[in-house]
Amino acid sequence: MEQLKHECGVAMIRLLKPLNYYEKKYGTWAYGFNKLYLMMEKQHNRGQEGAGIASVNLSKEPGTEYMFREKAEGKDAITEIFSRVTQEMAGELYMGHLRYSTTGKSGLTFVHPFLRRNNWRAKNLCLCGNFNMTNIEEVFQFLTAQGQSPRIYGDSYITLELMGHRLDREVERLYQEAREKGLEGTDITDYIDNHVEMANVLKKTMKHYDGGYVMCGLTGSGEMFSVRDPWGIRPAIYYRDNEIVALASERPVLQTTFDLQCEDIHELKPGEALIVHRNGKSRLEQIMPAQPLSACSFERIYFSRGSDKDIYQERKRLGEQLTRPILKAINGDVSHTVFSYIPNTAEVAFYGMTDGFRKLQGEVRTEKVVWKDIKLRTFISANTERNDLAAHVYDISYGSLRPYEDNLVIIDDSIVRGTTLRESIFKILDRLHPKKIVMVSSSPQIRYPDYYGIDMAHLEEFCAFRATMALIEERGMWQLVNDVYLACKKEINKETPVCNHVRALYEPFTVEEINNKIVEMLRPKDMKSPVELVFQSIEGLHKACPNHPGDWYFTGNYPTPGGTRLCNQAFVNYIDSKQIKQQ
Repeated sequence: MEQLKHECGVAMIRLLKPLNYYEKKYGTWAYGFNKLYLMMEKQHNRGQEGAGIASVNLSKEPGTEYMFREKAEGKDAITEIFSRVTQEMAGELYMGHLRYSTTGKSGLTFVHPFLRRNNWRAKNLCLCGNFNMTNIEEVFQFLTAQGQSPRIYGDSYITLELMGHRLDREVERLYQEAREKGLEGTDITDYIDNHVEMANVLKKTMKHYDGGYVMCGLTGSGEMFSVRDPWGIRPAIYYRDNEIVALASERPVLQTTFDLQCEDIHELKPGEALIVHRNGKSRLEQIMPAQPLSACSFERIYFSRGSDKDIYQERKRLGEQLTRPILKAINGDVSHTVFSYIPNTAEVAFYGMTDGFRKLQGEVRTEKVVWKDIKLRTFISANTERNDLAAHVYDISYGSLRPYEDNLVIIDDSIVRGTTLRESIFKILDRLHPKKIVMVSSSPQIRYPDYYGIDMAHLEEFCAFRATMALIEERGMWQLVNDVYLACKKEINKETPVCNHVRALYEPFTVEEINNKIVEMLRPKDMKSPVELVFQSIEGLHKACPNHPGDWYFTGNYPTPGGTRLCNQAFVNYIDSKQIKQQ
């Protein structure tokens, strides 16, 4: 599995008691920061390019800072930002973010949270999120048409300015309301601070967006909120009691941080927001109408922590459901087969796979055949030398099978680009001289880009797409390519694209035909062992993960028009780039 950069992670805490309550009960002024730190470390898997935190203190006097933010880059960013925390920064509201870039933009400027300053407390807005918007150009045009001029072209900054604009309008509405009630001076300010309605702001902001997101924010006057996209693409999990309100991207994070049971924790529904008012009262509100559920299946296969009770069982089912196709691939010869996995995310699917074989065949032979050397760094600059070093990131257990007698079945969570298989895995497995290698993927073939927060934006990245295009070339089916190209160009110009024409490229071929071509393309020239690929089926995926039907990576069925448009555009870009190179 080539490591995919992903989605990001969010963490939020609202303390509902006075600050001295936590110091007295838990023995430290830093209770909120300590919990935020733990929540972020438990989600470190979701972002290692940068991290940021923010806090708001509701009792600070005018003339003193009340809204704090710290950001840092790099895999040690969490440790760095919390080393800067001081008692002065303690407050009632806390927010944290872990970043993986899915846009190619790097640098501290792009690390969340983003902060919009103002002398009115209620107009200060701090924003972070796990999101990728597919229609940012339209939103940018909407903003500039109103006379605004965002400093940076990017979905994070544009969202900050759009939401900030709506927050300004909400404050101005309350100002007029307070004047009509006869209030003056600081009484007007107090009225505004106590009556800000974030639901108004969210409803007027988020209706403009197409994409997958969990948007989180704090205001200087003490509002806290998190809103989930109407399709439920990205996850948001929350917990409430009489001391805290907390939200994170994954359930085990809250369970571990606050010592909770599964039933204590809830998930935001599609289009729903968790809003905590300045006075600490919280509520759920539907911000946008819910659309057909498209919760991301890749969360379950790969990205989320496998310690979640449901995800653990789902990954086991993904492995178990592959038992019969694997049995066919080894011609039923279980007694001469060793079962193993690619570390580390495929381990749970491996347990499911071997459980399935035990139910069918009794005991099976299992070994830890592959080891991952996480300390090895590909720091050499020359490409050929770097590729040679990358080939040694994995190592094998020598003597773990009988050469030329035993099949080797080895499972991974997914096969995306195929680079690691070609450059490393196949080469080292061949040293064991297995009779046959059966490479298993617990997910289906990845055929289509993602535009909702995972760095898989180009068709040519996927070995399944490259194999399909190679089959088309072999069989002289260039009329199909031309038809799809023209159809894609026509579709992207529609106001609301509904048809993903790229799907037509795969229709002439069976999964097995594409599998065989993938093997041919990825197999090192000097490799001796025969190889067969076994992928999860779409039906098997939905059976294993029934509550997360979002499968556009595998089927091309994008839940939003923006995803469909960008996939069609990706094929147009691919063909155009090929023509330019030929010229």
